[in-house]
Amino acid sequence: MKTVYLAGPIRGLSYDGCNDWREYAKEKLKEWGIAGVSPMRAKEFLRTEKIMDDRHYDHVITCPTGITTRDRFDTTSCDILLANFLGAQKISIGTMIEYGWADSARKPIITVMEKEGNPHQHSMVEELTGFRVETLDEGLLVARAILHH
Repeated sequence: MKTVYLAGPIRGLSYDGCNDWREYAKEKLKEWGIAGVSPMRAKEFLRTEKIMDDRHYDHVITCPTGITTRDRFDTTSCDILLANFLGAQKISIGTMIEYGWADSARKPIITVMEKEGNPHQHSMVEELTGFRVETLDEGLLVARAILHH
């Protein structure tokens, strides 16, 4: 099954705030026979978190090494990286690293971002972006178009 890695901000958001759009995307992709891969999977124990931060949660999946190892694996083994930056208030450092991993692995990158005013607007992000759209649904349709032969 083809896969789309669902990148985007986590730090500073609630569990639901960083997970809701990913669950929506996973459902839409599933309708087309595509798996959405979320960095939030198997982290349901964080459901009560009101603000996700960079502290070291006492779990092998959420320690710095666990996060980095799994996210690098997901980013380099997926078919496409889709990053949703809509409404971002500050730069997601982790997602920027994932852009580098995806580009290094020659994965297409879909960037979902407002036309102007997003803190992720940067010449290098623009250069690595293969497809830039302004809504999540547009981004999902681009992923579908790329993966359906």
